[in-house]
Amino acid sequence: MEIITNEKKKLSRQFSSFRLRSPSLNALRLHRIFDLFDKNRDGFITVEELSQALSRLGLDVDFSELESTVESFIKPEQTGLRFDDFAALHRTLDESFFGVGCECDGSPESDLEEAFNVFDEDGDGFISAVELQNVLKKLGLPEAGEIEQVEKMIVSVDINHDGRVDFFEFKNMMQTVLVPSS
Repeated sequence: MEIITNEKKKLSRQFSSFRLRSPSLNALRLHRIFDLFDKNRDGFITVEELSQALSRLGLDVDFSELESTVESFIKPEQTGLRFDDFAALHRTLDESFFGVGCECDGSPESDLEEAFNVFDEDGDGFISAVELQNVLKKLGLPEAGEIEQVEKMIVSVDINHDGRVDFFEFKNMMQTVLVPSS
């Protein structure tokens, strides 16, 4: 049992950037992911759409295994996962892989640091246009198409005009974008 707990702690630290601790950030992120996966915009994510999305992210999953895992979350009268079903699947996977206590303090600052680290792929403390483009590509967003467009996104938040986004600029941008829920 201790070996399993240690492995979960290790996974939790290793993949903490995939899991934000703030419920409001998680809900927003999950809605955006759902919308990205729902390619035909019918309000459902089919096993095929989920498989394609995971493949685009570089995660090769056996289709039959994915289907058997997801099937229990799809209601009989539906063609795929509605958002609530997708959220339940996410919670179940989250508990399975990260079920142990979190290593962070749960503060908004800590959540922002985690989010920043997702974009700062090389860990140099800055988000470059290339790093932003890479993340946008992984998410399948059309904004990733042209580096000039990505550079404009960087310029729009680059307060000190050094051509990249530091944590302070990222935090400032996020505070203007995210409105606290009541």
